[in-house]
Amino acid sequence: MRKDATVVSSLVIAAALILPAVNSWTAEGQPSRKAPPDAAMEAQMPRDVPATRPEQQRGSHDQSDIFHATKAEPSSTAFKNQPDEGKILGFDFYRDPLDAKKPMMTFQEVYQKDAGEKPKVMETQRRLLESRYDLRPRLAPDVKMSRGKPVAVGPTARLAKGTTWESLAAMNPADMRSKNLFPYPPLPHPKQVNGGQVFPQIQIDMFPRLQRFDVDFDLPDAFLPEFPPAIFLQNRPELGDVSRGEVVSINNYYRLFKNLLTPVQLDGLRMLVTPFPQEEFNPTDDRKSPQPSLGVACLDCHVNGHTTAQFHLSPDIRPQERRFRLDTVSLRGLFNQQVHSSKRSLRSVEDFSEFEQRTAYFNGDEIHAAKKGMNIISRVQVSHMAQMQNMFDVPPAPKLDPAGFLYPVKATQSEMAGQQVFFGKGRCGVCHPAPFYLDQMMHDLQLDRFTREPGDGPIKTFTLRGIKESPPYMHDGRCLTLEDTVKFFDLVLGLRLTQQEQDDLVAFLRVL
Repeated sequence: MRKDATVVSSLVIAAALILPAVNSWTAEGQPSRKAPPDAAMEAQMPRDVPATRPEQQRGSHDQSDIFHATKAEPSSTAFKNQPDEGKILGFDFYRDPLDAKKPMMTFQEVYQKDAGEKPKVMETQRRLLESRYDLRPRLAPDVKMSRGKPVAVGPTARLAKGTTWESLAAMNPADMRSKNLFPYPPLPHPKQVNGGQVFPQIQIDMFPRLQRFDVDFDLPDAFLPEFPPAIFLQNRPELGDVSRGEVVSINNYYRLFKNLLTPVQLDGLRMLVTPFPQEEFNPTDDRKSPQPSLGVACLDCHVNGHTTAQFHLSPDIRPQERRFRLDTVSLRGLFNQQVHSSKRSLRSVEDFSEFEQRTAYFNGDEIHAAKKGMNIISRVQVSHMAQMQNMFDVPPAPKLDPAGFLYPVKATQSEMAGQQVFFGKGRCGVCHPAPFYLDQMMHDLQLDRFTREPGDGPIKTFTLRGIKESPPYMHDGRCLTLEDTVKFFDLVLGLRLTQQEQDDLVAFLRVL
């Protein structure tokens, strides 16, 4: 009995030691569903160690404010007779936060100011969104994204009292503008002064370094792409989704893709998942992350080569109040696109990648980037990054033939009718021709006809392939669902589509 008890005890101890390892790995030898460690965060966070040595103790000198610039003794008493007594009283480019209300603000002052304003900022944005949209999600029972997330159904826009979609469709743009009735005005950034990239909470939960202390994401998860998104490679189409349910990062990119990509592509992927200093995420005092950060990676925003609807401000416009909100676009199908950036019309992904690296991602400002740590990467590495981006494919569309039109034997009656509307009365095919549903041009919808805001000017056409997996829609995400998007264009283009034609058009869009 004692011997048996000893054996049992030994087995229990062994199990206790082994189970954590078992829980961390699946039977296939792959990591479990637990959130993986964030290597970029771990690399920059010092470990707490016991203060056992004299030199580790922090005395009054260490904790005093004598290191602040205002405490410095002048190198000469003669400065008292010089302008400003020899002091820089205004903005000091490298030392001061670039968005501070006054020069010589410390990070703690910036943090307390922005964190203190955050509840009011987000409450203001919440009230605005609820006044414009019905944010209670309605989910399609039979339409899902590649990995299974249900697609939200609209329209979600709230119409002014006494207004109907039919009455709006019969109204001319000038009347709609004068009465402020257009249901899809521009969607603003919650904090325009700070601007910058804002990530949804589902992504922050996995990568806490993306948390900001000044602003939160504003749209409900139901209206966002799935997370993690699927990954489709145009060089290995037979594999389908190659994400394996993981978010590609510096932690796992090599393990996931060493057998799928060429060495050049793999090196490009390495660059795309390597964090670099960015406007809101960096070590400087004007960062918006609580802790100093290595920055963000290209694929933090273009998650798995797709998007989770992160938003920022257009880099192409100044002054700050004139810039508009801009959603992160998917990299899927980049190999077929000849226009990059919403307004700059860059003609190669190499140019786009190099420019965004040099300007600290989507701010169009080398001056800010230089302070945070500008990265001038070689054109060789840029080309590797482009090679990798060109591997991301759109999701399969089994109902489309090689020319991009529906197989009649596979499509429903509604989808076939929607295709007819798309290329006919709806005029969608003018800017979104098959097979890739993209015309490589920039168009101006002249939205200032309908709203009291200035128009956005020409913006590039985005592909509609895989469109059901990229909500919300339009460059600023103002249309939360495909139904909203169809309503938007019905008004803007004066199409006067019937409700049945709109329903059929949505059915067609869902299978692209």
